[in-house]
Amino acid sequence: MSAFVHTVLRREIEIESIVTLHYFEHASNYVFEGERHDFWEVVYVDKGKLEVVADNDGYELQQGQMIFHQPDQFHNLYANGTVAPNVVIVTFVCHSPAMSFFKNRIAYATQRQRDLLAQIVKEGRQAFTGPLGDPYTTQMPRAEQQPFGCEQLIQLSLEALLIDIIRSDAPAQQRPKSSSSIKHRSDCDLVARVVHYMEEHLCDSLSFSNICQFSAQSATNLKTIFKSVTGQGVMEYYRGLKIEQAKIMLREGCGNITQIADRLGYSSVHYFSRHFKQATGMTPREYTLSVHANMK
Repeated sequence: MSAFVHTVLRREIEIESIVTLHYFEHASNYVFEGERHDFWEVVYVDKGKLEVVADNDGYELQQGQMIFHQPDQFHNLYANGTVAPNVVIVTFVCHSPAMSFFKNRIAYATQRQRDLLAQIVKEGRQAFTGPLGDPYTTQMPRAEQQPFGCEQLIQLSLEALLIDIIRSDAPAQQRPKSSSSIKHRSDCDLVARVVHYMEEHLCDSLSFSNICQFSAQSATNLKTIFKSVTGQGVMEYYRGLKIEQAKIMLREGCGNITQIADRLGYSSVHYFSRHFKQATGMTPREYTLSVHANMK
């Protein structure tokens, strides 16, 4: 009988899959409007500077810094309008308990960590087809001819990167100050996109859930941000847009009241009339008569 005992090695960090891998050379005015997803993301600034928003905080990342976005965290990024940044972005699935270390984590990359990121990008170029600079990539098709073991080297390099960051943690030097101006700009951009989305769907019956889904924000975050920028609630603003459009249609004679109510997605002319009077102090008929009177 053998006296040898086999030791199963511990896997503190285990990458289950790669979702996307990018190396971007952005213009100085680049804007990524934001998203949330159910997997991890690491963003590394290889050159230049990058402004990033993660949930309710905004940061300016310098060359050599990286930020981690945990699953379901809303995030977006901007070039600062002056410096054109180069950025590495890796998204991946990992359920290891040790990943809790990376929640809201911003770190400066050491030389070893930069080398590991370079290895990931190098192997990625050989493992997958398509350019790594395509921001609309949602999957990484395998190349027909791959160097031996390149996908495994991506996994091992990413695991080594995460382990090395945990080992070399220096909290006092890692986190830049949160920037309220970056967050405010992000909020204004978000609200502008939401308003544009509403305007494109004035003839529909958008729900608050529809708008939250479009914005990639939680209900609470969207309510807070929208109110702070516009002074109104989301659905209140949407209803106001509908009423302004209804007033234009009434002035231009674009059908009768029933037809206009239907075109604007109201379930009934009664509901439309009540809503119109709440907003303007007049029924649609009274408004139309007042317009005609003023013209005379």
